[in-house]
Amino acid sequence: MKTLTAWMLLALALMLSPLSMAEVIESEERLWYSVDVLNAGLGEVPEEVRRVTPREVVRSFIQLTDDGDYAKAAHLLNLSDLEPDDQAARGFEVARQLGEVLRRGDWLNVSSLPAQRDALVEDPTGQHPRAGQPRRDLPLVTLDADGQTYDIRLGRYRAGEEDAVWLITPESISVVGLLYEKYGPSWLEKHIPERFNKAYGSFKLWEWIAIPAFLMLVGLVGWGVFALVKVVAHLLPAGMFKVFIGNVQLPLAFVAMSLVAQLLLDYVVSFPGMFASSFRVLLVIFLAWGIGLVALRLLDTFLLRMTERLVGEIDDTKYRDERKLLTSLYALRRGIILVIVVAVAVYILADIELFETLGVSLLASASVLTVLVGIAGQAVLGNILSSFQVSLAKPIRIGDLVVFEDEWCYVEGIFYTFIRLRTWDERRVIVPVRYFVSKPFQNLSSKEAKQYRRLVLNLHLSADIDVLRAQFLTFAEADDRVIEHDKLSCAVTDQSETSMEVSFYLMGTEPLCAWEAEAHVREKLIAFIRDHHPEWWPREVVVLSHQDEASGVRPTTRRVPPPDTVENVTHREP
Repeated sequence: MKTLTAWMLLALALMLSPLSMAEVIESEERLWYSVDVLNAGLGEVPEEVRRVTPREVVRSFIQLTDDGDYAKAAHLLNLSDLEPDDQAARGFEVARQLGEVLRRGDWLNVSSLPAQRDALVEDPTGQHPRAGQPRRDLPLVTLDADGQTYDIRLGRYRAGEEDAVWLITPESISVVGLLYEKYGPSWLEKHIPERFNKAYGSFKLWEWIAIPAFLMLVGLVGWGVFALVKVVAHLLPAGMFKVFIGNVQLPLAFVAMSLVAQLLLDYVVSFPGMFASSFRVLLVIFLAWGIGLVALRLLDTFLLRMTERLVGEIDDTKYRDERKLLTSLYALRRGIILVIVVAVAVYILADIELFETLGVSLLASASVLTVLVGIAGQAVLGNILSSFQVSLAKPIRIGDLVVFEDEWCYVEGIFYTFIRLRTWDERRVIVPVRYFVSKPFQNLSSKEAKQYRRLVLNLHLSADIDVLRAQFLTFAEADDRVIEHDKLSCAVTDQSETSMEVSFYLMGTEPLCAWEAEAHVREKLIAFIRDHHPEWWPREVVVLSHQDEASGVRPTTRRVPPPDTVENVTHREP
């Protein structure tokens, strides 16, 4: 029985052993690439060369190439595609060229590379599909040349029973020459004396001199363009083109600075990736911002021309359709501004490849960002939406006369977040759009600009209404600001024991003219009563009885508020 059991265990072990060996081989294939020999033509690896982790490899390669030790830096390359006799010479040249490419290409953040032997994927958020798994291959940097994209990658290799090491892959080495043609030294750098090529900190000696000179040259170009455009605007005759040129001095200066700087970086001089990458981002922002602002100034000039030709002075004396058209034009302006801002933002983000670097993080924190933006931008977004609502529904139009919080104002502009009102005394009132639409207001120009006005006089009961009516009609019909004479009216609208309220009604061409006509006619009526019938003014009445006189009690006085001219009359009962 024991013998049978032993034979069964032996058979089971023989059956499982191929599977175990396959699992071991598969596990090793996930950790490194197995090769027969590595860089046989380079000799022993110097002690300065660190090849254990990806971070050590890149840091060691950059340090060696900066010091000019290209022969030692070649040990960090996988030269297996070359014959052993060619590896030393070819490795020296490839290391030199690759060092220049990495220095002048996109900014390489060495600290972001894995510091573990197996380059374990670390992802605290848990969003990466390979989180916690080892790697034997990873990208170092991606560069563009001749319209194509090329990767410089690191791979982990193991030759025989030696320890696995990280090296720059043969596929990356094959494209170094092509990348060197674009990112290598410019024609100016080739003529720089060798003593100026010594490294001092992050830059070489000549770069410490060239970078300030480069920035100064770009600044001088911007200043020159700004001054030239200013002179051209001054020499041009008055007109829309002069206004447009005068408004694009600064954006044209930034566009010129961006283009000149880009030409210098492409054809004259190149700087380390840390400086060049940051500066190119600024160039893209300045160029996009300048072009967008020029387009916006062109639109504003067109709208200004349309305003002057179709509407003229912004008030409610213009036809309703003209003011409606102007409001629609400014609504179109806000829509175009929104499109320009979004287009510029998308262009900048796409050009600097921010979507690729922040995509995962943004998706991971989308809900948090939504809440934060919703809270922080609630007032701004609310004003923007209210602005579009006002422009589409048009409860007010540019040029309308409104009464807002007891102020007579013209609507002078409807913007994204606020409305600008011009008061009758030429003050400017800036009101947030949401606040404006949430408050009741009177639009005196909603249908027609003309307005019915009422003026009131308090007179004595003895005043002759027919005489007053005749004088009112005479004064009103003689005023050019009064229209629709058939609607002129005079009536007694209230009374008390000693006085009565007389109301006069007239129609004006527009609210301010109607108010001026009302004030003018009131002055005429007051002057007529003062000069011809002063007894019609309300009078102070004192009533005394015999008991009051005998007892010495002060008489009862009833006062009707008199105007400027008051005749005091005392009546005594017998």
